[in-house]
Amino acid sequence: MLQVQRLSADYGSFRALFEVSLEVAAGETVAVIGPNGAGKTTLMRVISGLLPPQAGELVFEGKPLRALKAHDIVASGIAHVPENRRLFPRLTVEENLRMGAFLPAARAEFDQRREWVYELFPRLLERRHQLAGTMSGGEQQMCAIARALMSKPRLLLLDEPSAGLAPLVVQQVFDLVRRIAGEGFTVLIVEQNVQQVLDLVDRAYLLEAGRIALSGTASELKRSDVVRQSYLGM
Repeated sequence: MLQVQRLSADYGSFRALFEVSLEVAAGETVAVIGPNGAGKTTLMRVISGLLPPQAGELVFEGKPLRALKAHDIVASGIAHVPENRRLFPRLTVEENLRMGAFLPAARAEFDQRREWVYELFPRLLERRHQLAGTMSGGEQQMCAIARALMSKPRLLLLDEPSAGLAPLVVQQVFDLVRRIAGEGFTVLIVEQNVQQVLDLVDRAYLLEAGRIALSGTASELKRSDVVRQSYLGM
């Protein structure tokens, strides 16, 4: 479904990604793990068109993405839930959902998608008239994911969905991601919570200093000495 081939990206004079290659097949849940500053968020921003690559190719369902603007990438079937959620805090939950359905095709199915999202996130139905900025961190994360799902994506990009959340809420968020994957969505997730994300995904890539250092199935990475010592505390 998604092929990233020898991708490099810069912030000004600083190179953040060095010839990164990865792929995500339809129906898979794939993680990119690694320390702070490794380039994980940069990778997500390049895939979603928020940052132009310096070199390499991005192909989604056989079509190149590199020349597309961010809104065209959303229209192609990719939705990005950014780090720190980036909700519209002075809009209600339902108004945020409407913003997620800005594409003409999504607007035509707004009522149907909204009802499906409320079934998936019952708490949001209770909070639908509440300003998004007044909700708890976990509720805001639910709203951010729900907003992305309103565009009816075929690939969902999740950037650090557990960041800043209490441990109990983190587990709830991962349970939601597991349910979304069970609904048939393809998911690429960036996450520092290595233990829990490896319990969730099919495969994973370890990104360190802008380069892919290791890749394999979730069970293979759990058994890796590098991952066990540096990220699992074993």
